Amino acid sequence: VQLQASGGGLVQVGGSLRLSCAASGRHSNAYSLGWFRQAPGKEREFVAVMNRSGGDTYYGNSVKGRFTLSRDGAKNTIYLQMNSLSPEDTAVYYCAAGPIMVGGLKARYWGQGTLVTVSS
Repeated sequence: VQLQASGGGLVQVGGSLRLSCAASGRHSNAYSLGWFRQAPGKEREFVAVMNRSGGDTYYGNSVKGRFTLSRDGAKNTIYLQMNSLSPEDTAVYYCAAGPIMVGGLKARYWGQGTLVTVSS
């Protein structure tokens, strides 16, 4: 499974950004897709996940109400719409694929990461 993430960049506080993650390869349709992030000096943190059908979506506590995950099944691509961004959202965001679990994602495959920087 290959994961191609894109959409990171520099945004001001309160702004919005949308990340994309396209999954490809053998069995890529078998997994749920989601996002993690890692800020400098911090551990990797779960952000969001959506199952294959789009019927179940989970968000990390720090992004609930601000981030929204959507999926284009035909393209096997997920989109993370991030609103009301704050400097605390600054991190490298990693797309991941794996089995969904209640409240998270057991990542088996990782994308290359895309940097999101929120300036104050």
